[in-house]
Amino acid sequence: MSRTVSSWILSSARNSIVLQGKGRLYSICIPNRNKIKWKLFFSKTRLYPAGSCSLGNIFSLKQAFRHTSTEEEHFSFQLSPSQINDILRAGELSHKILDLNGKNANSVLRFESNQLASNTPIEDRRSAATCLQTKGMMFGVFDGHAGSACAQAVSERLLHYIAVSLMSRQTLEEIELAVDCMKPVLPILQWHKHPNDVEYREITSQYFENLRVYWQHLLDLDTEPGFSLEEAMVCAFKRLDSDISLEVQAPQENELMRNIALQVAFSGATACVAHIDGVHLHVANTGDCRAILGVHEEDGTWSTVPLTRDHNAFDEFEIRRLKREHPRSEEKTLFVNDRLLGILMPSRAFGDVQLKWSKELQHSVLENSCDVESLNIYQYVPPNYHTPPYLTAEPEVTYHKLRSKDKFLIIASDGLWEMLSNEKVVKLVAGHLAELNVQKPQLAFEKPVNLGYMHSLLLQRKNRGIASLDQNIATHLIRHAIGSNEYGEVDQEKLAAMLTLPEDLARMYRDDITVTVVYFNSETIENYYRNN
Repeated sequence: MSRTVSSWILSSARNSIVLQGKGRLYSICIPNRNKIKWKLFFSKTRLYPAGSCSLGNIFSLKQAFRHTSTEEEHFSFQLSPSQINDILRAGELSHKILDLNGKNANSVLRFESNQLASNTPIEDRRSAATCLQTKGMMFGVFDGHAGSACAQAVSERLLHYIAVSLMSRQTLEEIELAVDCMKPVLPILQWHKHPNDVEYREITSQYFENLRVYWQHLLDLDTEPGFSLEEAMVCAFKRLDSDISLEVQAPQENELMRNIALQVAFSGATACVAHIDGVHLHVANTGDCRAILGVHEEDGTWSTVPLTRDHNAFDEFEIRRLKREHPRSEEKTLFVNDRLLGILMPSRAFGDVQLKWSKELQHSVLENSCDVESLNIYQYVPPNYHTPPYLTAEPEVTYHKLRSKDKFLIIASDGLWEMLSNEKVVKLVAGHLAELNVQKPQLAFEKPVNLGYMHSLLLQRKNRGIASLDQNIATHLIRHAIGSNEYGEVDQEKLAAMLTLPEDLARMYRDDITVTVVYFNSETIENYYRNN
């Protein structure tokens, strides 16, 4: 990006009347004195009181280089390469599956993840966990809107609901007995988290109690739960969304817990979760996060296998589904300006009760709440709101049987897909893999090995440029998403400009981006087919 373009960005922002962000902010265009203003009905407010955990420290390093407003007097897009790397790598997370004596039977080799905020604080969330009472690993990406509250809650809770749905009756009975006798409960998940990941500690006990009610419901069924994986994922998604709705309606004496429940229910989140067990891959998707496979074909080329559909106004299946669920008289008002009821981009999401509840229920809950205005929650009923619910959290589940040529899975929020196509993302990951393999240092040492020889090897490695390469593939993708020029090359000046965009401008140019890349163990997958 040239200085001319950088200057244009700044001057256009300072002179503009409308700062209409991309994505899914709830907004309505209000004419006022011949000017257009955008009224945000739900804002990204801080959920945590002073002294408790907050999201601010996660990206404090990034904030140090970021402007807060286009009105700042001394405004610069300049960042050094090291500053750019510090910002891009602040949210990196990676985990390699242990190989015990060469007997790693897990089809997941490792995963790498990263996030970059546009909103302050970031509204995206991510989760990764190993199932301890059942088989498999789970990975999730959650794209929040109208604040981070719903995405935060769903990222903490959904994988537990899926794991419980998959448990046998015997395991559920053992867990229930332990809780009933106030004994330690068998851990359900082993989380793989970033050191700065936060959670709703103040409300964890309530979340656990509602999870317990769910497994008690499963135990009350006449037969062994015996859900298929697809059924378990659908049931878990729907049950959690139902709990989010019921929690805000229940009487609550604790004001903090009440406020959190309100913000979770009145904000929203899309979700994409993958469950991997051996060669069996299931992906459940609600909204417009996306999952794709990178496939290395026999002829050496790379291909892409989409595992999700974006649930929005551009998807014919979603349009037909909504038309079936509502009267013909509403066909022309279901989607206005490519948004559900003119409000929301995705047509499926958690939370967002203002598009699910009746007008009377919304009014009752908000009227009986404390100072909801201080939480930036307002009752807004869109035009043509006649037959709710208009929104669902029910996912579409895709099954794929892994083959040895399936090399990696990419799950990301729409902030990545707005910038890069599926094919481009697979090409970048494949190219990154090839470059890493080429740049691996030689393992054959001269004997005897001396310090001079080792120093020579290190210099060769440095000269090949491995020190400048992103080791985390998610970082590599984010770098290209926001910094690529028209030739597909990273432009350092554009990258610096995109990273220093102030909060009142950033959403015009980029969304929050969250990426998780899961690499498969081809040898384990080959052994499965060899043994079966």
